[in-house]
Amino acid sequence: MDTRQLALKIRRHAILMTNRGRSSHIGSILSMADIMAVLYGQVLRKRPDNPNWPERDRFILSKGHAGAGVYAALAETGYFPVDWLPRHCAQGSKLCGHVSHIGIPGVELSTGSLGHGLSVGAGMAYAGKLDKKDYRVFVLLGDGECDEGSNWEAILFAAHHRLANLIAIVDYNKIQSLGPVAETLELEPFADKWLSFGWRVREVDGHDHDQLAASLDIRSEIGSSPFCVIAHTIKGKGVSFMENTVLWHYRSPQAEEFEAALREVEDPIIA
Repeated sequence: MDTRQLALKIRRHAILMTNRGRSSHIGSILSMADIMAVLYGQVLRKRPDNPNWPERDRFILSKGHAGAGVYAALAETGYFPVDWLPRHCAQGSKLCGHVSHIGIPGVELSTGSLGHGLSVGAGMAYAGKLDKKDYRVFVLLGDGECDEGSNWEAILFAAHHRLANLIAIVDYNKIQSLGPVAETLELEPFADKWLSFGWRVREVDGHDHDQLAASLDIRSEIGSSPFCVIAHTIKGKGVSFMENTVLWHYRSPQAEEFEAALREVEDPIIA
């Protein structure tokens, strides 16, 4: 699958979905679109026609407020019809704003209350290790979410139990809810913190598909410790006036801004 084309589709769907449902977090969705495209287009071992296949890799979006990006990736890779997407955040829709597993093929865990995803992912990875299964568990966290102490407990747990089948990905876009991460609660030296807790760490450009694929598809890599990919991203990536601004964490694109955003992710294949 062409992961760059998939990322463009995810961005376009996200703009349409947040506009129609008048939901928010478009900046967070756009920053992780390339990560989602590489995971669902290339890395994850999956069977969309059998989403509960026992040998599948597991994916958890811990930053659940960006759920529209997961829904778009799942629809475009065959888990459910693309025509479900316009109902995002509509009254009675299965596709609620924060990602939900209820009635949605391919979603492993309902999330949205930050700080829970990595703990559950560590539990899944530990279960896989005990059962001698070779599936991997991928957890995508927000950088602001790394303020949560529960994540650091999970990081300790995963290293203690040598969960080499657990891959944490941090969408490090440097902006959280109401301001820059560095001004809210500084994370740096970020990679050193993970290393000191006993994890393997790699830092990548979170919009470079080749770097992402090389870092995330680590099945053949020998190691006995969990793995963290720190993906340096841009909040709002792909729409120029949304990039690197806190404004689009809680706004949805409407009227002229909506039309302008669509033009920037226009593609004749999906128009």
